[in-house]
Amino acid sequence: MKKEIYSLLEKFMLSCMEDSAHDKEHVYRVLYNALEIAKTENNIDYDVLIAACLLHDIGRKEQFENPSLCHAMVGSNKAYHFLIENGFETNYANHVKHCISTHRYRKNNLPQSMEAKILFDADKLDVTGAMGIARTLIYIGIVSEPLYSLLPDGMVSDGENDNMPSFFQEYKYKLEHLYSVFYTKKAAEMAKERQKIAVDFYNSLYHEASSSYQNGKNELNKQMDSSDEF
Repeated sequence: MKKEIYSLLEKFMLSCMEDSAHDKEHVYRVLYNALEIAKTENNIDYDVLIAACLLHDIGRKEQFENPSLCHAMVGSNKAYHFLIENGFETNYANHVKHCISTHRYRKNNLPQSMEAKILFDADKLDVTGAMGIARTLIYIGIVSEPLYSLLPDGMVSDGENDNMPSFFQEYKYKLEHLYSVFYTKKAAEMAKERQKIAVDFYNSLYHEASSSYQNGKNELNKQMDSSDEF
């Protein structure tokens, strides 16, 4: 890709990024991960891959303002129109559009081209390991969601069957299951290296929170029982 084209795409991407959990550094990490994965695959169209990586989250603002919208669909259309308006060929714009529209995990809209599969994998890699934990915590802070919910008995839920959003619920619903969804061997290997960090963090946080409630409630009950004697 020519430097001037990269700069054009990067400038447009930067003008669209406002979400701190899906910021420009996330975009760069996705791009760099994608390039690392692409080295292990054949016949990659790097012009398509780089453009799709740079522009894959440009629809985030619209989704944040209106949660009924899908940022992948919004972003793919924005990217397509931007490319066409700047003189890129229709086939190229359509390929980039496909990559972006399928980078979000949806069973009815799976990536077909190798460039789309690499973008999908690179994006999912950034939700694995320590980085995935950190980004998830940033996001739940932005939308004011709690770390965990409580069970009917007042104890900390592990998130497994929660309906209310929380970090634990997001971990059990999404983060825990990411490690088997990759299309490329390289991405799966990279994710596997990160998995233990995420598991250890979740287990440690759950243990600290649940033991605090368990021990603290027992002690509080003792104190209240002793006060009833007077």
